[in-house]
Amino acid sequence: MAMKVWIDQDLCTGDGLCEEISPAVFALLDDGLAYVKEGDKIFSDPGGAEGLAEIPDGELEGVIESAEECPGECIYIEAE
Repeated sequence: MAMKVWIDQDLCTGDGLCEEISPAVFALLDDGLAYVKEGDKIFSDPGGAEGLAEIPDGELEGVIESAEECPGECIYIEAE
């Protein structure tokens, strides 16, 4: 089962904890908000639920920790 993740940029505080915890999945851009990514592709246009990135093998634990630590509570993990 593939696990995917997205960020609600309307709730993002730009704290950057997600990028610190799991830099393979999250990126903080110049607008001060976090976005999800797959490899080199950053899902910033569109962001939000439209930008659903697959969680790479070995990154699920970091993504879950990022969601738990996020002050904006804006990281959503979905099973496909």
